[in-house]
Amino acid sequence: MRQGSHAGRAAWAVVPAAVALAHIGPAATWLPELRRRRFPGLAGRGSAGHVALTFDDGPDPVSTPRFLDVLDGLGVRATFFLLGENVVRHPATARELARRGHELAVHGWAHDGPWLPSPGRDARELARAALVVGEAAGREPFWYRPPYGILSSGRWAAARRAGLRPVLWTAWGKDWRADATAASVRATVAADLGGGGTVLLHDTDHASAPGSWRSALGALPDLVGDWRAAGLEVGPLREHGIPGTDAAGTGDGQPERRRRPWHDTGKSP
Repeated sequence: MRQGSHAGRAAWAVVPAAVALAHIGPAATWLPELRRRRFPGLAGRGSAGHVALTFDDGPDPVSTPRFLDVLDGLGVRATFFLLGENVVRHPATARELARRGHELAVHGWAHDGPWLPSPGRDARELARAALVVGEAAGREPFWYRPPYGILSSGRWAAARRAGLRPVLWTAWGKDWRADATAASVRATVAADLGGGGTVLLHDTDHASAPGSWRSALGALPDLVGDWRAAGLEVGPLREHGIPGTDAAGTGDGQPERRRRPWHDTGKSP
């Protein structure tokens, strides 16, 4: 009896650890080298002659319009991963993004981390975020990037259910840091980016050091100039040619209905 009791307690002790591992295990795709080698689509690898420019955490009525003006001046369109709660707070700014020709994508409802398993909440909040982003865009969103780039099993499942394709990034500017400058953002992006890559920047300091968005804004003209000097085109993810999407950046060429493009390929972790 005593041995059986010990064994039973040991078995129950293993259960929470196994649940936690199943929940957070897929988040290993956050590791840049792993996703570059094993999951290039998730890393945002597209056509070799193209760079996908993306921004997270908006919209913000103070900073986002400044990015729009600079992008207009450069003749560049980008993909903006929006937080549902920010779209609800600033609907006019979200609609302005779409009006100016940018692609709207989903960054979740709030900028929180999936530290504890909550698949029901993940599904509800992602569906809610996709709804408000789609209303602002005038079309259903296609892409999903979770906060911090952490894809738990619950958020993978929620993305499948919402018809969204997860995508992270190939290079980032570390523009969220208090000590970031335009020069540091440019150098950090250049260290990891080549043709076919996806760049992550932020158009707001919603989850970053106060005022840090100015470093990304200041770096934009030089970044775009660098890419064009290298013979690369710059645009949104819908034009990036990621495998498993068509020329319009959708799974089946029909963006007005729910699609199941990415998890049918067997490439998700």
